[in-house]
Amino acid sequence: MKSNPIPLYPLRFEPIYQYRIWGGRRLAHVLSAPLPGDGPVGEAWLLSDRENFPSVVANGPLKGRTLGQVLGQSPEPLLGKWAGRFRRFPLLLKFLDARDTLSVQVHPSDRQTKYLPAGESGKTEAWVVLEAEPASRIYAGLRPGATPAKLRRAIANGTLADHLVGFTPKPGDAVLIPAGTVHSLGGAVVFEVQQNSDVTFRLYDWNHVDAKTGKGRALQIDEAMACIDYAQGAVLPVVPMVETLKPTLRERLFHGNHFGVTRVSGKAPFTVGAAGTPRVLVGLAGDGKLVHAGVNYSFGKGDVLLLPAVLGACLCRAPGGITLLEISLPEGA
Repeated sequence: MKSNPIPLYPLRFEPIYQYRIWGGRRLAHVLSAPLPGDGPVGEAWLLSDRENFPSVVANGPLKGRTLGQVLGQSPEPLLGKWAGRFRRFPLLLKFLDARDTLSVQVHPSDRQTKYLPAGESGKTEAWVVLEAEPASRIYAGLRPGATPAKLRRAIANGTLADHLVGFTPKPGDAVLIPAGTVHSLGGAVVFEVQQNSDVTFRLYDWNHVDAKTGKGRALQIDEAMACIDYAQGAVLPVVPMVETLKPTLRERLFHGNHFGVTRVSGKAPFTVGAAGTPRVLVGLAGDGKLVHAGVNYSFGKGDVLLLPAVLGACLCRAPGGITLLEISLPEGA
């Protein structure tokens, strides 16, 4: 006899830490939990429905279940109107500490199925800058006149950066990186939302040497060249669309074919979530309490909460002030 699914509630997840040769220790400033070990931590995966690194529920009756297990048992309560479209949660959320510079890389789009392993999607992503310094750099897009032949020559002689569009980011900047965009990041801490894909092709790796192996990392130049959108010019920070100023500041940062991101800041009570679709909350500063069915769920800097679709709108109280990101699936796609 099949047991009845456990009713859903705001689901908290602990970060999954990832070693990266370009990482540092600054995610300790962003997360409430201490970092493991003393080596470079490049990524903290906040919400992951991937077999190799599954997010595990950390609170309530479902504690210990993976996100994939919850989705498998309760697809409609979790995903709402998206239940028939996605076999796994379609977004992957991370914090990144790029102490050094990431490889110059590109991700394939959904249409480039030749370069996607079975079951993988393309990878459009976006960054919200949390910490930056004068030497920080974001590269996104190609300068006019870039061609495969020119890029191959530049890779060979170490001048690829001359063909990239770059700028110095500042905290609060929001940058959309469509699939096919050549990009890199260095000297900054960012929040990243992306399609649930792990397909990356490296063009150039700045002569990095992995301290664990004593070797450089593999490049995938041919695959990257095939996936580049050569018409993609300069990518610069978006201009946030202010939805409300009072009682809370709500700024829409992204709203595209794969995800939406809204930044919410304030002290007065406000609502998050929506009927029929899931939302994810990521705390950036301050703390508060999310109220659902008469229960308070504490929520603060570095925390992530998944609001299943069945919950609808929830009240957030933050008398001391809070800044969070509310991530949605695309309403109109």
